[in-house]
Amino acid sequence: MIKNTDQYLIEKVLNGDTNAFGELVDRYQNFVFTIAIRILKVTEEAEEVAQDSFIKAYDSLSSFRGDSKFSTWLYRIVYHKSLDRIKMNKRHRTYEINEEVTEDTLNHIENGLEFMLSAERTQIIKNCISQLPETEAAIISLYYLEEQSVKEIVKVTDLTEDNIKIKLYRSRKKLFSLLEGYIKPEISNRNGKAI
Repeated sequence: MIKNTDQYLIEKVLNGDTNAFGELVDRYQNFVFTIAIRILKVTEEAEEVAQDSFIKAYDSLSSFRGDSKFSTWLYRIVYHKSLDRIKMNKRHRTYEINEEVTEDTLNHIENGLEFMLSAERTQIIKNCISQLPETEAAIISLYYLEEQSVKEIVKVTDLTEDNIKIKLYRSRKKLFSLLEGYIKPEISNRNGKAI
């Protein structure tokens, strides 16, 4: 077995080497926190949920069957822990979608994104994702930032494949509505004229 794989580290943990779990934490801590912050929107809560998620993963490691990747199994824990925290806090966020976003507008916005510098674009996209409702922010993050397939997201969220696809479609429209405010001025500045 290759010594750097998740499965190798899992086997070491199960055989009593707790330091091997530290390697898994190092490997996944950034994305675990990213999923938690996308859902919870509060740094302190996201840090607590990330920590709780790793504790649960450690305690439940013997139940990991390998049906999916370890990362998918871990993200599922984070996702559900985050949703549990929201229920506990009884926080509800509402968001109004701009129903006037058309396919032409979406294409216009996508073309406008090409004009932005990569680092600036990444930060703006992350800021806009953080404004989405919790579940949608998590699904968008899993799909685009972590490059999880729809089938993998189904395993993480317990939602149906069709539900994930619908949420991805709606979330993209909301995200594009948010990005539109950044894109139009950028295109205007690049072209030297107003849109």
